[in-house]
Amino acid sequence: MRNLRLLRTGGRRSAGSPGTPQCLCLGAEPGKVLAASERGLVELSPGGDSVRREVSLTAEGFMPEDGSGCIVGIEDLLEQECVCVATAAGDILLCNLNTEQVECVGSVDSGLSTMSWSPDQELVLLATGQQTLIMMTRDFEPITEKQIHQDEFGEGKFVALGWGKKETQFHGSEGKQAAHHKQTEVSPTSAWDDGRPRVTWRGDGQFVAVSAVCPETGARKVRVWDRELVLQSTSEPISGLEQALSWKPSGNLIASTQEKPNRHDVVFLEKNGLLHGEFTLPFQKGQVKVNELLWNVDSTILAIWLEDLKVESSNPNSYVQLWTTGNYHWYLKQSLHFGSLKENQLVSLLWDRENPYRLHVLCKGWHYLSYDWHWTTDHGMGENSKHMANVAVIDGDKVLVTAFQHAVVPPPMCTYELQLKHPVNQVAFHTDPKHSGDMAILDSDYKISVYRYGQSTMIDPTVRFGAVGGSGFKAAVETPFLDKTYRVDVGSDSNEAVNPLGLRFLTWLPDDSFLVVGQGQHAAQSVLHHLTAGPHVTGAEEECLNIRLSVPVEGEIISLCCSPVTRTVALQLADRQILKYFWEASTPVLKPWRTSTGSAVQFPYPCVQTSVTRISGEEVILGLTDRCRFFADSTEVASNITSFAICNEFLLVTTNSHTCQCFCLKNISVKTLQACLSSAAAPNSESLRKVERGSRIVTVVPQDTKVVLQMPRGNLETVHHRALVLAQIRKWLDRYCTYPLCKLSYLTHSSRLMFREAFQCMRKLRINLNLLYDHNPKIFLENAEAFIRQIDSVNYINLFFTELKEEDFTKTMYPFLNGSSNAQPRQHPHQKKVNLICDVMRAAMEHIDPQKYCLSILTAHVKKNPPELEIALQKVHDLRESVTADVKAVSAEEALKYLLFLVDVNELYDYSLGTYDFDLVIMVAEKSQKDPKEYLPFLNTLRKMETNYQRYTIDRHLKRYTKALGHLSKCGPEHFSEFLNLVKDQNLYCEAFKLYPLGTQEYKDISDAYGEYLVQKQLYEQAALIFARASIFAKALDAFQNSGSWQQALCMASQLGYTKDKLSSLAQSMAGKLVEQRKHAEAAILLEQYSQNYEEAVLLLLEGALWEEALRLIHKYGRLDILETNFKPAILEAQKSQLMFLDSQKTDFVRHKNRLQVVRELKEKAFESMQDCEMPHCPELDLFSETSSVVTASDTNSKYSHSNSRISARSSKNRRKAERKRYSLKEGSPFEDTALLEALGENVHAVEAVKGDIHILLKQLVLFGYDEQAGALQRVLEEVLQLMETSIPEIWTPVLQQSSINPVLGPNSTANSIMAAYQQKRMVSAVVQDPELLIPPKLNKNLQWKLHLLQ
Repeated sequence: MRNLRLLRTGGRRSAGSPGTPQCLCLGAEPGKVLAASERGLVELSPGGDSVRREVSLTAEGFMPEDGSGCIVGIEDLLEQECVCVATAAGDILLCNLNTEQVECVGSVDSGLSTMSWSPDQELVLLATGQQTLIMMTRDFEPITEKQIHQDEFGEGKFVALGWGKKETQFHGSEGKQAAHHKQTEVSPTSAWDDGRPRVTWRGDGQFVAVSAVCPETGARKVRVWDRELVLQSTSEPISGLEQALSWKPSGNLIASTQEKPNRHDVVFLEKNGLLHGEFTLPFQKGQVKVNELLWNVDSTILAIWLEDLKVESSNPNSYVQLWTTGNYHWYLKQSLHFGSLKENQLVSLLWDRENPYRLHVLCKGWHYLSYDWHWTTDHGMGENSKHMANVAVIDGDKVLVTAFQHAVVPPPMCTYELQLKHPVNQVAFHTDPKHSGDMAILDSDYKISVYRYGQSTMIDPTVRFGAVGGSGFKAAVETPFLDKTYRVDVGSDSNEAVNPLGLRFLTWLPDDSFLVVGQGQHAAQSVLHHLTAGPHVTGAEEECLNIRLSVPVEGEIISLCCSPVTRTVALQLADRQILKYFWEASTPVLKPWRTSTGSAVQFPYPCVQTSVTRISGEEVILGLTDRCRFFADSTEVASNITSFAICNEFLLVTTNSHTCQCFCLKNISVKTLQACLSSAAAPNSESLRKVERGSRIVTVVPQDTKVVLQMPRGNLETVHHRALVLAQIRKWLDRYCTYPLCKLSYLTHSSRLMFREAFQCMRKLRINLNLLYDHNPKIFLENAEAFIRQIDSVNYINLFFTELKEEDFTKTMYPFLNGSSNAQPRQHPHQKKVNLICDVMRAAMEHIDPQKYCLSILTAHVKKNPPELEIALQKVHDLRESVTADVKAVSAEEALKYLLFLVDVNELYDYSLGTYDFDLVIMVAEKSQKDPKEYLPFLNTLRKMETNYQRYTIDRHLKRYTKALGHLSKCGPEHFSEFLNLVKDQNLYCEAFKLYPLGTQEYKDISDAYGEYLVQKQLYEQAALIFARASIFAKALDAFQNSGSWQQALCMASQLGYTKDKLSSLAQSMAGKLVEQRKHAEAAILLEQYSQNYEEAVLLLLEGALWEEALRLIHKYGRLDILETNFKPAILEAQKSQLMFLDSQKTDFVRHKNRLQVVRELKEKAFESMQDCEMPHCPELDLFSETSSVVTASDTNSKYSHSNSRISARSSKNRRKAERKRYSLKEGSPFEDTALLEALGENVHAVEAVKGDIHILLKQLVLFGYDEQAGALQRVLEEVLQLMETSIPEIWTPVLQQSSINPVLGPNSTANSIMAAYQQKRMVSAVVQDPELLIPPKLNKNLQWKLHLLQ
């Protein structure tokens, strides 16, 4: 789908060079062009009219003075720094252009007809006058010499395997009679054939093909030889094979020409000599002769040099045609007509070795020309026209137009074709967006044919349908008509004959004027011509275009583009400067393109494709080089772009990584675009999609979602890019539709949203339908009725219901590009999305036509969460009961069948049973696979039951126990035992309480059962409350006792009327349990107040160290004897116990502290040894992981291992055991330092906890005169506290405390922070599971525990 666009024209005009040019050669250095004549060798100057250097061959005697000499080949040799020249007389000369010296390195007596060097210039092949081939090295040392005409086939001779005779083989389209045809004799070559051998090398230089006239038959044969001149193969006999010969550089085919009885073909031969394809030249048989065939370097273009044959009174016309292939079809892309003037007749034609699309031409009048082409896709650029996305393909004198808006027609087919009188060279679409389908076609005769749409009712004979019409089918595609034909008089002077492609970059401006670029007076100068149509002449077939303005431009214009949106014309010069042409001004001018900051725009490299667009509102020119570098103004955006296209506000690009990316240019900057293209997008991003390898963008259909891609072979693929699809859907959901109000009179202004188009697109392209709601929930809910009317299909509405999900798809699956979003907040955040949509749409459908949308209404009920199956079944039942005359109404059978499609039949049967409607149950059961013997007896049994008991039975069968309980409670007291059993079985105590009032016997029975249930669960206090509320005091008393609530238990005893003795016994029993729980104060209260056993109460208080309360009871009851017998011994014993406790805590604290110091010193030494070994030359230091970088005691005691993996967590006991063993105090254990920290902290907390008890004890000791014992206890405690206070800063160092605040290893740690901590020696401990161990314990200095009188 691509054409060749001429980018630039170079060359030189005729100058006074000696003789007539005979051949052309490209120099080894870029820009160097050599030509040879019968006089000598000339180096041409492409940029001027002069000759750079010249070497005469006649002066040295190598060429005759009379001009009869002939040069058969020249080659510029880079390593020898000279030019090799072969003459027809047989001399091989080396000419040095710098010194003008000529050396004869060899001579062939029989003369030479051809000299051909291999592509690597290692070998040279000479064809002599004696029909021999001589292969020589680059130093002209002969390798071998062979006769051209060989009798054998060659080394690649086919092997006959004896599989039958020729008569039994398949002969294809020729039919069976072909088996009996005798081989016709091969006709001799044409009369105009010069008989000289033709030589062509394969691109890699491994093989060479030679075409020569066979002396026996007079016909040409092609033989393939290798580098040692060993014959490989000989072509099959080909009648009419001509002299032109060219081996495709890629190596698979050899091109030649063949004259057939009714046509003139270009044929292709394989290396084995067999024919492999052909195409026909657009000339009659015997009209032209083909002088040469030439492939360009990348094997994409075949150049054909032709001349007229039947010319009597004038010189023949010369032509050059450029052919390309795609999808197995050959296209004529460019036609160069050089006319019949003698000085314009071609001498030589060459493709450039560096630039694959540069062609060099040399004429007899020393006119040297060079042309640079590149691929382009000619397509319409409008967005508002009815004829959008048209693509034109040049094919000789036809233009193949494909209207992708209507159909994707693969090439070489097309929607329609335009037949012109002359071969076409350029096609330009109208840049007015409203007429983007109109075309202007420039042919080789300098005529512009204008084709327009509309206005004409006549059938244009030059327009013919392609793949979409004919054969009785009526095409729905509108075709254009030929409106006018203009003659272009620009360059009609003598320069026209010299340069057949004098005009390029034809552009059709919105005001119906034209822009073309011509060649200036100098090679590096261009002229921009602004052409307007002249006055209309009635009856004239052609009109003339007048030059409105010609603007000379210093520099070669290599690209020109016009934006249909901004109406800006941008030109790119060869020096990469960008100019802007203000064509709408009264006097059009050219000015440099400047950005918003005022800086001039210049591409870093020349671009072959340019386009003008807006990025974030600023006008920007985009450019793409032939090396995949992509620019926006002067900024390189990416270096892997193979093609790009602008559509609406979107930029689409294909990349070398075989992806197609799409970007919205509204809210993006050039830097953001650069970042997006340089980084790989997420695989599920809507901006990126994978495409086939080598895909290129042909066009994008505006106002649609189609992106047409062409594969390397030429076939097309249409993709719907997710970004374009979502953008179009959002537009449809945001804007108003264009339906005629006469058809949709029910639509209000607020409901003309294009739901139908959006739905159909989403359904076709598998876009989740949740987006219809999630895009704008408020608009959707307000226009639910319009949505239903536009969709107008029960199946489509049901499809929408079934895809509904709770998630917001604008945040998950389809987020907005570039982070922009216009999503509206939820209107009902407290309601579930699916339920809300179902309710709103169901109400709308019931309002519009409940009978038509019956199935959709059922779907809305079923889709809700939880499903409203009972309501849906009831609607089905109502349909069965109602009688309607509407034949289109849905029957109950259809509705039930549909409902069974949505819901499992067994589930629906259960729901129908739950409606207690047996008719409905039977109706559902009949549609299921259930056996009537199963459900009919069950239903008959239910029918015989009382209503409430029947419903209870159904609910119990359906396991709806709460409902069953309600129905059973209404069945009377005779069923209460069954009620109570159901409550116990299903633990429905709370529901049961609601069914009976407080105070009834049923309520009491339920409470009794519930209390027993709670007692089993060991929830004694709750069980006691239930018992007490139901006046079951005896069970309440036991439950309160078990829960430890002695106050409530005494209350229950009072309710039960306990006697004093029984109450005393109860108190005695509860006091014993309280003592077991170490609640001595509460036990003493029970013994004193309810058992009157104050002596036992005092002893309990002394046991619990409640000295002051014990002293109070002693004095209350006057038992001072207890002071001597029990009280004083008790406080003395307590003093001794506290002294022993403090001594043990002090001993442990000192031991742990000393051990911690030792462990830390060992770790410090281990750390220093690691640093000494690793820091200077250890490459593994960077590889330290979180585990290996932590230095623990295990580094120094590797024989110990620590793992909790063997500790089972099958019981809480094991888990507690594991917790206790987590940090071991065993010397050398991995976490010994942490265990020591934990033990030291426990020591501090234990001593801190006894300060209050010791303070009370001190007061009692002083009260009874034990000052010495009290002073000793106070001193010991003070010493211990002083020791701990001074040791805490040494144990819990500031570094350790910092680690607890900012842990080295944690979720917020980085590699740098870990290494910094490592180097700062902060990693003194392992990864502690309890960070609070690193925090030092605090001593409460506010507690005044010391007695002043003891100091």
